[in-house]
Order: sequence, then C-alpha cells, then structure tokens
Amino acid sequence: MQELPTNPSANAHAVMSPEPIAGGPGHRVVALIGPPNCGKSTLFNRLTGLNQKVANYPGVTVDYHTGQMLLNSRKLDLIDLPGVYSLTPRSEDEQVTRDVLHGTMPGIAKPDAILLILDATNLGRHLMLAAPVLSMGIPTLVLLNMADDLRKRGGVVDTDKLADQLGAPVALISAARGEGLETIRAFLAGTVAVPRPVELPILQNVPACRQWAGKMSNAAGYQSPAPPIWTQRLDGLFLHPLLGPLIFLTVMLLVFQSIFVAAQPLMDGVEALIGTSGDWLRAVLPSPWLQSLIVDGIWSGVGSVVVFLPQILILFTFIGVLEDSGYLARAAVISDRTMAKVGLQGKSFIPLLSAYACAIPAIMATRTIESKRDRLATILIAPFMTCSARLPVYALIIAAFLPERQLLGPFLGVRAATLLGLYLLGFAAAVATAFVLQSSVLKARRQPFVMELPPYRWPTLQSIGLRLMDRSRIFLTRAGTVILAVSIVLWALASLPLQDGQAPPIEESLAGTVGRTIEPIIKPLGFDWRIGIGLITSLAAREVIVGTLGTIYGIEGGDENSVGLQEALRQSLDFPGAVALLVFFAFAMQCFSTVAVVKRETGGWKHPIYQFVYMTGLAYSSAFAVNHLLRWWGV
Repeated sequence: MQELPTNPSANAHAVMSPEPIAGGPGHRVVALIGPPNCGKSTLFNRLTGLNQKVANYPGVTVDYHTGQMLLNSRKLDLIDLPGVYSLTPRSEDEQVTRDVLHGTMPGIAKPDAILLILDATNLGRHLMLAAPVLSMGIPTLVLLNMADDLRKRGGVVDTDKLADQLGAPVALISAARGEGLETIRAFLAGTVAVPRPVELPILQNVPACRQWAGKMSNAAGYQSPAPPIWTQRLDGLFLHPLLGPLIFLTVMLLVFQSIFVAAQPLMDGVEALIGTSGDWLRAVLPSPWLQSLIVDGIWSGVGSVVVFLPQILILFTFIGVLEDSGYLARAAVISDRTMAKVGLQGKSFIPLLSAYACAIPAIMATRTIESKRDRLATILIAPFMTCSARLPVYALIIAAFLPERQLLGPFLGVRAATLLGLYLLGFAAAVATAFVLQSSVLKARRQPFVMELPPYRWPTLQSIGLRLMDRSRIFLTRAGTVILAVSIVLWALASLPLQDGQAPPIEESLAGTVGRTIEPIIKPLGFDWRIGIGLITSLAAREVIVGTLGTIYGIEGGDENSVGLQEALRQSLDFPGAVALLVFFAFAMQCFSTVAVVKRETGGWKHPIYQFVYMTGLAYSSAFAVNHLLRWWGV
C-alpha cells in the first residue's frame, strides 16, 4: 500500500469544493473505481446504457470502457477503470488506474470526480481501497453496492457514521436493481452534502491497511451479513474434487450442442435474408460488372461469414452467464489442480477461457497474473484456444462432411461432439506447450494461487444484452472492414486479367495463379489451390476463409454454387483433407492482429515470431500426419 499524505487541508479543498461536478465548459470526466466483483461494470452500464465504447490506454494493452450520461442537459464522460484492490502499481491494472487518477496517463483527462464502488457485503476487505483513493483530493462518492443483498442476509451499516469517518459522502445502492441512482446524480450535480474533512493516516503495508479498514467499518457499526446459504451449498457441488469437473464438462457439452442445434433456425433465417437481398441487388444493378462485384464478390463474401453470427452470440451468452453468475471463478479454482501439473496456476484459466472468444482480450487479461513467467507462458499458449473466429470455419467443414446423428440422445450429436473435440484439441496443444515452456526456457518456482470467490448472483438481462450488443458490433465491424476489403481484393484478383472483355475462368485468374503457385506446398496436406487462396487471405482473420471460398465459388458460378457452399467445398476436399484442414486451423496462428498484440505485450518481435513459426509448423506437420494416416487407413 502506498504512502498517503497527511495534510488535511489538501483533502478538505477537494472534498469540500462547492463547484458542481457537471458545471463549467466542455465535458467533465467521472472515474468509476472499485475492487473486482464489486458490481462496478453493472453500475457503469446502468449509467451509460448503450452510449459506451471500448478503447485501449495509450502505450499499454489494458482496455477500458468509456461512456456518457446526461445530467441537467450536460454530458458527463464516464470511464470504467480496471478492478483493483490497491493503487500500489504491482500490476498493469493498478499502474494505469493510478496514472489515470493522477492525470499522468497520456490522452486521458484527470477525473473531476470519482465514484468509488465497494461491495457492501464484503466491506471489511473492500474498504482498504478507500484510503488511497480519498487521499488523492478528488471529489469522491463512496457507493456501497449490493445493498439488497446486505439487507437480505441481515447485514447492517450506518452510512452517516462511515461518511464522518471517511470525510466523504457514502450511499447504499444496488446497481443490479437500479436502487440509489438518484444519489449519484445529486452528487454529480453538486447538491450532496459533504462531511467535514478528515486526516488520513499514512498506510505503508497491507496489514496496516486491513487494520484501518476494520477500524472504519467498526466505527460505522458494520455487521457482516450471514454467509449466503446457497453459495455454500453450490460450492459443495461445484468445488467437489469429483463432481466439480464433471459438472463443468456437462456445462461445456450443453454449450457446444446449443451452438449447433439452437442456432440452426436463426442461421437459416439469416442465410435466407442474405440470399433474398442478393437476388434483389442483382435485379436492380444495371451493369454485369457491378452485379459481379456487389453480389458475387462483396455480398457473397461478407454474407457467408455473417450467417455464423447466431452461433457466436450463443457462445458469448453462455460465457457471459457463467462469468456474471460467479461460476467462472470456481472453474478457475478447479482448473488450478490441472494447471499446476503443467507449471501454471488457476489465474491463467480465465484468460485462457476468454480466448475462446478472442485471443486479443485474453492476452490483455494476463495482466492480472503477478508472475512474469506465468504471464508470458499464458500469452504464448492463448492463441491455441479455439476463438470465435475459428467457429465459422469449423461449422462449415463439419456440416459439409459429417451428417448429424445422435450420440447421447438429444444431449449430444455427432457435429457437436466433433466441435467439442476440436476445442479439446486446441486446449491439449496449449497445455502441452505450457508444459514444455515451464519445464525448459520458462522454468520457475510455482507461485501460490489466491483468488477471491464472489457470491453467486443472477446475471442481469441488461449486462448480458450489452455484452452481446458489443460483440455483435465488433463482429459486424470486422465483417464490414477486414472481410469486406479481402472480398473486394479477391474479386479483383479473380476477375483479372480480362479475356475478351470478360472475367477469366477462376483457375486462369490472378487469384488462381497465386493458388496454383502455392499448391505444391499444401498438396501433401490434401488441399487444392482454392483452399490455398483461403489460407493466404485468412492471415488477416481466420473466418475470412469462409468468405473467400464463398467468393471463389460465387464467381465461378454454375451448378457448384447452386447447391451451396458446403457442396462446393466437397469439390475441393475429400474427407482426409477436410479433417486435415480442421487440424490445421486448430493449431495455426492465422491472425495478424494477435501477432501485433503479442508484440506490443511482450515488448518486441522475438516472442511473436517464435510463436507464429511454432504454431504454423505444428499446424502443417499435424495436418500432414492426419491426412496421410487417414489415407493409409483407407478412410
């Protein structure tokens, strides 16, 4: 814990400032700060609604949310800072939070006010953050969140007494239920009474911090709530050495089965909409060249990827529910036993699990790992986890080559089992790589694993809805930029050079020339030149290969395209080649954005180059082995 100033006059000037927070020219900045699992992001969502965006702090990989709220016809800029327990810069989270509050973060204005959110049911621990925040001399409102839970479980706190002890206004709220928001608006409008200033002590270490927090809570008449009965009962199941892993595996089976079964009607609807709109565009566009560019190039390329949006949203719905309910923290505890065998710790589990959505935020999430070697190992293995960009590729190939049959009745089908196997394959590669790293170049003594387990809570529809809206925006933006650009470039390559004023056959085009040039390299894997083009374009983003194949077959026309992309894919691959392609995508690092983030996170090109070469070599050799083994077995 950092040393705190003892000058009460400096504190008094800031806390007692009569100037309304929302007054003055321009927008005022309000920072939200609090420990992890305090409900800070829920409150941020309540105050900003959909008027928010995600960005990165300059020069670091920590992401943050900013949003706006309207107060008395004025706009306030809200910034959701990372969850921290202190302002001592031991991790990147704590460093950027400290820099933002001190006004030393480039491009980020120093906050005019602070909303300090603490868990009212865990006040003895969370109050430790109040001293360093209040000592900074910025007008601060202390919000004791989860007041409904505190009352329900018999807890008591006197907010007036606590305000007198802290020298800052204190309010009980429930961000999940929307209770107490009027106090926040009143504070930001400058109409909340501020207690007298107090002299804060110098706190140099954690045990002093804890004693101070205990003294403050006792003076406020704080009575800890009774432990939630359901949390104890559920932990008896979820943290059981045998039942815990089995329950986790059951949940994962449900997720993968839902990705195929529940998403199929929605995907059919999106596909029909894309087809109908494509026919309409073809009818209204006057020029055959415009028809080819817009419909066959752009619409087919982008549309063939957008159709997988329902599957991706179902995956994110499950991840959001598991995270907001508090279950993911338990899964990290369960996985710590497995992680220990490969030299990692349970804190690596949550970044690796978030990599199932995207490796980029997963790599950013490693900043919570104190051990530099564990953090680097987690960064290097995160791209092995099956991200959502792989999902369209997997879904296309599985649907094209595997008929749906039941394995465990309605609970698990062949396609869902295959998808689960691919997820496990990526996880196995990550674990094996971590074992090699931690037993060789990154060998070090194992760090102790400590994690606060939040109580179980019902996820809110608003939180899940905002998460899905954010993910949809990211996915559609990617489809409208990267995939759109690749589709246009591919259309141009497939349409040139002109032959008698017409587009050439696809195999004689520039795209076909590129594909046939690399075909000797990929032919041992069971791939033809069309797949080769897709492998090149997918370096921009993995899912681009789906749009690439859609564009190629759409330009080629004829009966192949009329029977759909799945049937067209069977023209390029046989079964061993299809399995080899799945294995290749399970291991290959087909994402330049991830390479760039690893470079920025590790501070140079050495690690991302090694990572790219290693993953590509593993993908090629594994696909080669699978292709030839299946052919040798006569599959």
